[in-house]
Amino acid sequence: MRDMVLSLALILLAAWVIYLFVPHDEKKDPVKPVSYGVELASARRAAPYPVAAPQGLSKEWRATSVRYTADGPTGSVWHLGFMTPDNEYAAVEQSDQRRPVRFIDDVTQGAEETAKKQRVAGEEWTRYRGKKYDALVRTAKDGKSVTVVTGTASFRQLGELAGALQAKSEKPAKSEKPSESGKPSESGKPAEPGKTA
Repeated sequence: MRDMVLSLALILLAAWVIYLFVPHDEKKDPVKPVSYGVELASARRAAPYPVAAPQGLSKEWRATSVRYTADGPTGSVWHLGFMTPDNEYAAVEQSDQRRPVRFIDDVTQGAEETAKKQRVAGEEWTRYRGKKYDALVRTAKDGKSVTVVTGTASFRQLGELAGALQAKSEKPAKSEKPSESGKPSESGKPAEPGKTA
């Protein structure tokens, strides 16, 4: 028994010494923010809909995850996750309209549609409530995509994120159209109709 007590005392002493000499910062934020500029630009070139990301949020909103998946089970999907200023989770989720019901169910962890609407920056969003996540959901005016702002954050914070979203596409410029004959003239200019180059 005596040997066990001595051994335990030595172990505790060693742990205390290690704790003293290993650097640690209790004030340091455990969340590791990520940058998403490159992924956003790539998604805006590839996605079949304008991809949404926030502009003008305070620095206290920290991006923690980003990804774009083309042709997944629920379509072409854009995801951008954040920690809010009070350390709640909020995310922007977008997909084309291939399987919208399944997509909304997946990203909201089974939240259900309510009859309540929330007006944000002139747009009407439908509220979803769930055991884990709540959400604001809006279908694009052209019907080609659905945007979901979801997470453990309050509806006020979800609305703040939704209101900051800017949706854009960055498709590469199309090349010049060929001449009516489909062939350029020898000079490099299209041949006039009815004339040979």
